[in-house]
Amino acid sequence: MADLQHKVAFVTGASSGLGAETARLLSRQGATVFGIGRDAARLAEVFADVPHGSYAVVDVTSAQACRDAVQECVARWGGLDILVNVAGRHQMRRAETLTDEDWAEDLAVNLTGPASLCRAALPHLLDRGGNIVNVASIAGVEGQAYSAGYCAAKHGLIGLTRALAVEYTKDRLRVNAVCPGGMLTPQIEQFSPPENPDFDLILRSAAPRGFMQPLDVANMIAFLASDAAAAIHGAVYRVDNGKVAG
Repeated sequence: MADLQHKVAFVTGASSGLGAETARLLSRQGATVFGIGRDAARLAEVFADVPHGSYAVVDVTSAQACRDAVQECVARWGGLDILVNVAGRHQMRRAETLTDEDWAEDLAVNLTGPASLCRAALPHLLDRGGNIVNVASIAGVEGQAYSAGYCAAKHGLIGLTRALAVEYTKDRLRVNAVCPGGMLTPQIEQFSPPENPDFDLILRSAAPRGFMQPLDVANMIAFLASDAAAAIHGAVYRVDNGKVAG
């Protein structure tokens, strides 16, 4: 178990799925957790299990809202040690029907939002020798059908992770990424392929062992966020339940 005593962690997408599980796990391992999400009722439910922490309703597509949330966290808890960018959105569209609005939202939620939070958090993380864990996807290291915008954004998030890792190699900062495969989260429950999809193409993304639980991925996030991973910087880890073995 990672030891996160005396650490302050900022977790996005904390109202459900992997973000909620990550917030709960980091709390169990000793961290003070500041969580953000879009659903106030769900955040309240999650943070009933997070005794030492707080939350705020924030839209990560707003750069100003991201800056304000980081400042609120630092003002409330005295600093920041860990940023975990979990919030994401996956909409399946045929590339020829992808609208300008669809494309913009894919990038806003999955890439620009995390970038805004990294930029806002960096001065505080550098001050405390902290770290960033960006949650990308296996869609960030391979192609997936009907997911052009999502794949482009997640590939970009991995590029952002690596760029920051190189830029801050000589500083007290670590930056890593996790690439989950399919998990049993509300996003899977809302799976909505385009009309008349080719399921052979969709199943290329499936892992031989099936869907994971969010905790399977949260465990990797907690490890990378901890001092036990002090020598890990600029890494991109697949947690995909055996898909890479195929």
